[in-house]
Amino acid sequence: MTTHSAQPSTPIPETPERRAELTRQIQAATGLDDPLLERVVRAFYGTARQDPIIGYLFDDVEDWEAHIARITAFWSSVALMSGRYHGNPMAPHLKLPLQPPHFARWLALFERITRGLCSEAGATLLLEKAQRIAQSLQFGVEAKRGVLPPRQRTA
Repeated sequence: MTTHSAQPSTPIPETPERRAELTRQIQAATGLDDPLLERVVRAFYGTARQDPIIGYLFDDVEDWEAHIARITAFWSSVALMSGRYHGNPMAPHLKLPLQPPHFARWLALFERITRGLCSEAGATLLLEKAQRIAQSLQFGVEAKRGVLPPRQRTA
């Protein structure tokens, strides 16, 4: 019979040094860094703004440089754990007439851009995060409208 210690696990405190080390580890493993993330964001929006399915959703962005900086900070926080983004990504999406095909198209364009600009490991990380973000945003938008997707059945 094996006995386990009943000692509670102690969370590792979040410090700027720990965050910076985590960011360095992710960068080393994926090749991602802030300049590359900015290139991804710029390339994505350059393509998405011209897209017949989702392009019109960006018509109300007034300051593209500020938008690019904010979204780059978002991806830096999401992918590199940098903590650069401070905001609520759901709020602006709730104002848009988003439907499931918009999320699918966003993911398809994002995948094309990331696979073209990033290493395999970097693209994989970004795409995993993007899929979770798209699901979360889609769920949030539909929940706000009172229209929830059908529950997935478990076998």
